[in-house]
Amino acid sequence: MKSLVYEAKDEQATAALGRALAEVLPPGTTVALYGTLGAGKTRLVQAVAEGLGVDRNQVVSPTFVLIQEYQGRRPLFHLDAYRLRDEDEFLELGPDEYFESEGITLVEWADRVVDCLPAEHVNIHVEVTGSHARRFTISATGASCGEVPRRLSERLADTD
Repeated sequence: MKSLVYEAKDEQATAALGRALAEVLPPGTTVALYGTLGAGKTRLVQAVAEGLGVDRNQVVSPTFVLIQEYQGRRPLFHLDAYRLRDEDEFLELGPDEYFESEGITLVEWADRVVDCLPAEHVNIHVEVTGSHARRFTISATGASCGEVPRRLSERLADTD
């Protein structure tokens, strides 16, 4: 399975997706998040954090601080490229340190820094389809992440 489209009819379904991601993402995975302002990127990160044992209320958008770090069963690194001028400014943050760790790294507004992402990563495109409904299109690049869409599909089927 090359990609997975997940229709979340409400926030509970988005939370289920995030918890499932926390279970199936291999250590050291970078997740590139794409979507418009208010699409639900941070809400998905909160759900992944919750799945890793982090209180979701601690997880806030790193738009102004650029990077947030959380410690759960695995480290979670939350980066935001929205306010950055260019890719050079992103590289000054030292993202390779996060990309090369055993933690999970989630990058909001990844479209602004796509050439800085590791070759192997997971892409998640978030589309607003209703007041609380979202469409998540999940795909992966590279061998280490290639099984994520299939494993995620299986995990989500187990929770239905």
